[in-house]
Amino acid sequence: MSLSDRLDAVRERTLADLDTIDQEHFDSPDAVASVSDAFTDIKARASEALFERLGTRANDSTLTEHELHEFVREELSSVIDSEALLSVDERRRLTREVEDDAIGLGPLQRMLDDDSITEIMVNSYDKVFVERHGRLQVSPARFSSEAHLRRIIERIVAKVGRRIDESSPLVDARLADGSRVNAIIPPLAVDGSSLTIRKFSKSPFGVSDLVEFGTMTEQMAHLLHACVQAKLNILVSGGTGTGKTTLLNVLSGFVPREERIVTIEDAVELRLQQPHVVRLESRPPNIEGSGEVRIRDLVRNSLRMRPDRIIVGECRGGEALDMLQAMNTGHDGSLSTLHANSPRDAMARLETLVLMAGMDLPLRAIREQASSAVDLIVQITRLRDGSRRITHVTEVHGMEDDVVVLQDVFVFDYSAGVDQHGRFLGQAIPTGVRPRFSERFADHGITFDLDNLDPRRTTAGER
Repeated sequence: MSLSDRLDAVRERTLADLDTIDQEHFDSPDAVASVSDAFTDIKARASEALFERLGTRANDSTLTEHELHEFVREELSSVIDSEALLSVDERRRLTREVEDDAIGLGPLQRMLDDDSITEIMVNSYDKVFVERHGRLQVSPARFSSEAHLRRIIERIVAKVGRRIDESSPLVDARLADGSRVNAIIPPLAVDGSSLTIRKFSKSPFGVSDLVEFGTMTEQMAHLLHACVQAKLNILVSGGTGTGKTTLLNVLSGFVPREERIVTIEDAVELRLQQPHVVRLESRPPNIEGSGEVRIRDLVRNSLRMRPDRIIVGECRGGEALDMLQAMNTGHDGSLSTLHANSPRDAMARLETLVLMAGMDLPLRAIREQASSAVDLIVQITRLRDGSRRITHVTEVHGMEDDVVVLQDVFVFDYSAGVDQHGRFLGQAIPTGVRPRFSERFADHGITFDLDNLDPRRTTAGER
């Protein structure tokens, strides 16, 4: 009996018994499993036949994406027609899944097409999690085997000129839409290959979106807009997955359109709308271990590109020293992010990163340079309810003795508690302190009402 006959037989047997069995029996695990197994077998046969027909056409660079999809659909239609009768829904599902496996990203494709999913985490071929609306969820998606998962990983990294194998078992890459990818395989990944994809929003969030989400308040948005326009040097600090890059993209949008902006990233994520933008991306070493271009190299090179603004996607090494030197030598208005859990931790982290540059600098000299270069720290946090909130907007005042002096301008109000669903009710409220950097607003012709920083002006509705 052919595989398709098996599928038909299961369906006919179940329908014939419908008059004598109740609905619970009809939905029994055995019947469902039989249909599922038959469909899986047909899918495997269809995939194998399609790959034989495709040959090398699947990797033909002369074909456009549209032409390749049309070619695959035509061939797949012939393959499916060679099987016995399938229902309309089954044909549609079979076509989609086989096409995704052949030229797409298999089970990942449906998750990538789902705009409600922001992150995809594949722990192993049969364990997939997603982040949806800030919450982690188990996904029903599965790969058929470890080999299937490896094939998809290799397809991803090959498109960006990278490789992954036992001699190079981890890789960072990005998809065509800009989504960031990290893959790691055995022997480093003990339980099988692992893949993490941080999706790239098709339409980047604007400041109004962050206000609507509760990430920031309107008061805060007005202040940050004025700070960027006044060319303050700003660090966005936060943990992994807190939304640092999203916030950096929003802040970058406040830069005047007439300014020349140079962005420097490990993997291009920022999407600035200004007309005068130069985007630079670092490069890892090749298979021989040469050809690497570090973020630090790009920061140094950017100084010779006549930038009005330098925006570094993330400081994670010795480039922090070059960034501070740029801030201290006339390149005001620079923006960057780093990993830290509080504004105070951010300054300490900055010192550590400068030491990674390999320069034999006294700690006090590093601290002085950092405190004079950075004007403002914006701390963003992912709260327990999954929401992202700006918890601190903190001014750097300089140093007193050996201590960097920080002054909070906004602080998140945790005392407001949570609602019945566990969602935080609080927001960042102004401390009432008049920041020193407000004096620079007038120098740049910026009008800002300092009464906006009066905590009494936080309305009951906003609270």
